[in-house]
Amino acid sequence: MSLITTQSEAFLRKYLNNASPTGFEAKGQKLWLEYIKPYIHEWQLDNYGTAFGIINPGTDYKVVIEGHADEISWFVNYITEEGFIHVIRNGGSDHQIAPSKRVNIHTPDGIVKGVFGWPAIHTRRADSKVSPKTDNIFIDVGAADKKEVLEMGIEVGCVITYEDEFIVLNDRYYVGRALDNRIGGFCIAEVARLLHENNIKLPFTLYVVNSVQEEIGLRGAQMVADSIQPNVAIVTDVTHDSNTPMIEKKVVGDIRCGKGPSVTFAPAVHNKLLQMIMETAKEKEIPLQREAASRSTGTDTDAFAYSNGGVPSALISLPLRYMHTTVEMAHKEDVENVIRLIYESLQKIKYGQSFKYFDHI
Repeated sequence: MSLITTQSEAFLRKYLNNASPTGFEAKGQKLWLEYIKPYIHEWQLDNYGTAFGIINPGTDYKVVIEGHADEISWFVNYITEEGFIHVIRNGGSDHQIAPSKRVNIHTPDGIVKGVFGWPAIHTRRADSKVSPKTDNIFIDVGAADKKEVLEMGIEVGCVITYEDEFIVLNDRYYVGRALDNRIGGFCIAEVARLLHENNIKLPFTLYVVNSVQEEIGLRGAQMVADSIQPNVAIVTDVTHDSNTPMIEKKVVGDIRCGKGPSVTFAPAVHNKLLQMIMETAKEKEIPLQREAASRSTGTDTDAFAYSNGGVPSALISLPLRYMHTTVEMAHKEDVENVIRLIYESLQKIKYGQSFKYFDHI
């Protein structure tokens, strides 16, 4: 029986279709909070927009489960006299996929539609080496000149997102932009729902955290880790399915959609917490994959782990195809198993539990 209900999937569709670019996450955070409110006791919002629900507030042992809310996007950077718009990245936006994409330009007065233009193949010489670069991609809003662009409300600093919407592919994959990592926000929200519906009484205070600004350097997690000062953190993010064309497994590891969540071995990942999660997966027969990260995980795990003098932290990742494109793909069974693994792992944590390697010598 599926863990994800029809109501849950309707929320996921609405949540993913909503734009939540880095630095402009407010609307998405409102949707997320409205969904989890029935399953939590309190909620808070910090100055930069990180939202978190609190379950069983008031204990002095605090556990965080976390995903991040923001998506990659573009900023209007320069408007030519002819009315074409040049952009800069807001996060890790891929310039190679931009040409021919439809976009929404977010202005104070609402959304203006546009397209990333590109010269037709007929107009390029056979030996042409022109390829998309950050300094030659441009947006066309159908304006006659710069004056008309400005009259539309478009100015330098307006944020731009792609128009593509969420679909289910072959009744097996969730597909869309910004699964990285609003699908993580969905997973932790579902954990809160399951705890509530199954009347699970945790012996500690649980913070269900949806952080902002991960895509530009884990900034939201850094701020909220200092605010909450947790004892333990379990972070969820996406990782690369390396079983698609043009990916080298020897470099990125061997991870496949449909084979379960992935756990990461890395300096920031606390070995004792990771071992507990792996034992939980084995006990509950949750499929698990493994990968390694060298200096850092590149996720909010690093921000939590190195905060407050060191917080035992672990990373549970959802395999994803085509990251940072508009057709990111996640297997429905993997999404369910990420939810199950976090849900079951929380029930293994004891109040006041120490994850120190040893307490005395």
